[in-house]
Order: sequence, then structure tokens, then C-alpha cells
Amino acid sequence: MPSAAELGFHPEGSVNKMNENATPDTNLLYEVRDGVGRIIFNRPQARNSLTFGMYERLAAICEAAASDRTLKVLILTGAGDKAFASGTDINQFRAFNTPQDAIDYEARIDRVLTTLEQCRVPTIAAINGVCAGGGAGIAACCDLRIGTRTAKFGFPIARTLGNCLSASNIGRLSALIGATRLKEIIFTARLIEAQEAAGIGLLHEVVEDLPALERRADELARLVASHAPLTLRATKQTLLRAQPKPGEDQDLILMCYQSRDFLEGMDAFLNKRQPQWTGD
Repeated sequence: MPSAAELGFHPEGSVNKMNENATPDTNLLYEVRDGVGRIIFNRPQARNSLTFGMYERLAAICEAAASDRTLKVLILTGAGDKAFASGTDINQFRAFNTPQDAIDYEARIDRVLTTLEQCRVPTIAAINGVCAGGGAGIAACCDLRIGTRTAKFGFPIARTLGNCLSASNIGRLSALIGATRLKEIIFTARLIEAQEAAGIGLLHEVVEDLPALERRADELARLVASHAPLTLRATKQTLLRAQPKPGEDQDLILMCYQSRDFLEGMDAFLNKRQPQWTGD
């Protein structure tokens, strides 16, 4: 994707209506033009990996949409040409000291993704490059997903950190692509190419390149924005209510995040070596 500056995004955009005294976070930019809100993950030097602050800012934008009747649709995309969002920044995990840290982390992600999923207005993910981990979770929560031929999806945690997805994420993703396919993606830890992603419902449309992605995202946003908002909202809510409720998963979260394997996965990732898994 072009840079944030080239796209005309500015951190002092309309998101500051939520708190005029808030300090803008340039890692996630937001602006509304003619009823179309544009969110850009703006850490291209880190493949747009997500900090906790970026997650919270995303949730705040979605919450504010409930009272902003001028907003008709949201587009989410990533800066640079390498990634939509490559997942949670690994450095966010280095401060984990207690079992509660792991529980709180997954609860935070569940809360943010639920807020995005339940956003009053339709959401469109415009995806180029890597869309993995938390980034893939965000894309999966969007109502529509379009991508370039370089788009790649996945949850490679079985070969990187050795952590797990929450019950809410498992339920959401299995409803989207099916339990059997979800297990295959997680077990093989592979990234799915754009055409396959389109075939299984992770992408609704594949376009040729970045300029085409920008044009199509804007075109699709304006089409959706022209339709009856209550029809769209009712459809979103009905489908959400039909999803299975998440089960109890704190024991599984702790099993992964409190393991020697998780510590090994972090160290291996940060030091660019292959992890040595033990199952402990």
C-alpha cells in the first residue's frame, strides 16, 4: 500500500472527536471523508505488527461509530507494501509475568475483535501482503474482505510462539471457513495464498495490485454506504447472534502461555532461529 502520507491520512483526523485532549497515535491513523472512515495500520517498518495501543485505538474508533451518524462505512488497510497486519508485536509479550497476564491478553483481544465485529457500520478490509495472527483475526471480523494477489492469510502460531487462539476466535473462524479447514491451517502453520483464500471465503474478491485495491475499496465502500443502513445492521446482528457462544478456555490459554514452549518460541522468534519444541 502507498504510505500514509501519500494516501492523505493524518493522525489528527476525526477520531479525535472522541477525546479532544488525546495524544494522536501515529501507529494507527484514522480519517473520515464523505461518510467513509479510513483506518490505516501504520508500522510498515514492522510489517504493521500491532501494539496494545493500536488494538485499543481500533476499538475506540468502532465504539465511536455508534454515535457518529455521518459515518457510513469503515475501510481498514495497512501502510507500505509488505503487510495488512502481521499480528501482535512480539515485544508486547515480554512483560508477561503471571498467569493472569495471559488471560488478560486474550480477553483484551476478544474485546477488541468483538467491538470491531459489532461495529454499527459495515467494515471492509483492504488487504495487501501478509495478514496473519491478530491481523487475520481483525480481517476475519470485517464484513467484506478484498485483497491483492500478494495477500497471504494464516495463524502460524504452531511454528512461531506456541500460543493458542481464544475460544471466541476459534468459534468465529470456524463459522467463517469450517472447523476442518481451520484445523488444517493451524496445524500446518501455513499462509494461504490469495486465490485459495478467495475459494474458502477469506477473501470476497482478488484484484491485481495496490492501485486496483485502493480503487476497489473506495468503490465498494461507496456502494455499501448508499444502501439502507438498518438492513445492513440487522443482517450483521442476526448472523452474530447465530454464532456459537465461546466455551471455557482459560485452562487452555494458561497451558500455552505459561509453558516453556511459549518462552522458547518468543526467544527463537526474537533471535531469528528455529524453536525447539518440547511440549512442556
